[in-house]
Amino acid sequence: MVERKGHLVSLAPRDRRASEGLRRNIGLKIVSWNLLRLTGAAVEDVAALVRREQPDLLLMQEATAEMERLPALLGGHFYREPLPGRIHGLACWSPHELLPPETLPLPVSRMPGRVPPRIAQIIRLGEATVANVHLSHGQLLNRWQLLRLIRALDGPAAVIGDYNAIGPTVLPGFRDVGPREPTHRARNVLPFRLDRCLVRGLYCAEARALDRGPSDHRPIALELATLPALAAIEAERGFIRPRRRARAG
Repeated sequence: MVERKGHLVSLAPRDRRASEGLRRNIGLKIVSWNLLRLTGAAVEDVAALVRREQPDLLLMQEATAEMERLPALLGGHFYREPLPGRIHGLACWSPHELLPPETLPLPVSRMPGRVPPRIAQIIRLGEATVANVHLSHGQLLNRWQLLRLIRALDGPAAVIGDYNAIGPTVLPGFRDVGPREPTHRARNVLPFRLDRCLVRGLYCAEARALDRGPSDHRPIALELATLPALAAIEAERGFIRPRRRARAG
């Protein structure tokens, strides 16, 4: 799919092939996966996913220290930030050189028995910013965390990861472009679409939920582009925007 002026335009198979070539030159393929810490995906499973999907950026949630072996298996560049007081946290890998990500603390609950503190991993990619998130389960708290996060993001941005959100997630200026199918089954029974992508100033050429593998979450794969990439896709398809009529007077 390609987002244009508030709606989505389907790509025929030949257009998807064209957009794939354009993505390699202009856009960005991102894969995000909640690994299920110690009992889910091992580092070899993650490496196999990278070899299969060839992302420009891999985002991981519940990543343990084992994932620090990824550069030994794949090369590339890796950063991990454990959640406060936890053995797991957020991580990212890319075959391309990355600036060291920033860590943004997110709001925490002040109620007794509060959930563990959460953070966002902020990755700068040229003019765009990607926030890797694993939000709290509280349905008011995770919306509050998102609102705090988007206030810290400038320009084109994507917030990707495990939202732990039930129902719609509405952020001012952002659009939900992630896969629409469930990405997690609670106790292997109840399906939920927990893994999401919301964007501002970016266009989604394609969004897919991949096979689950050894984790309890399905990875999601996204092809994102800025306005120049969209213009290139439209030119490849022979799309011509109608000229605006000059107003009289």
